[in-house]
Amino acid sequence: MNQKTGLNHRMLRWVVALGVGFALAILAFDRISDPQPRLQRMREEAVVLTAREILQSYVSPLDDFEVVDPLSPDRKVGKVFVYPAGDGWEVSGHYRRNRADNWHPYLISLDARMDLVSLAVRDGNDRLIGMSAQDPKFSAVP
Repeated sequence: MNQKTGLNHRMLRWVVALGVGFALAILAFDRISDPQPRLQRMREEAVVLTAREILQSYVSPLDDFEVVDPLSPDRKVGKVFVYPAGDGWEVSGHYRRNRADNWHPYLISLDARMDLVSLAVRDGNDRLIGMSAQDPKFSAVP
């Protein structure tokens, strides 16, 4: 006990430590019991998987291809994102048709039902450039 003030600092430390610990426990419980972040993550995963299928149907319908997107990011290749935009979603990433191919960036916009609104790729492939002239939802630039 401090003679001048009459405070017991040892007891005060315990009270502060217990108060801070209790507050942290309440915050942690509140965070893990909130279902919204998990539901948002599930929606985002579904959007990215749909975007992958649409992208493959355009750029490499018969063959496998490699993709870097929000579910499989690779900072060496470039930035990726999934973002709610208006009533739909936007997903960006990179793809290549095989190891000899360079990485090509893409941006895909989906509506609320996850139907294609637009797909833009930077790829000089002749087949893709020809497709972009015929499909108003698809654009390919070299």
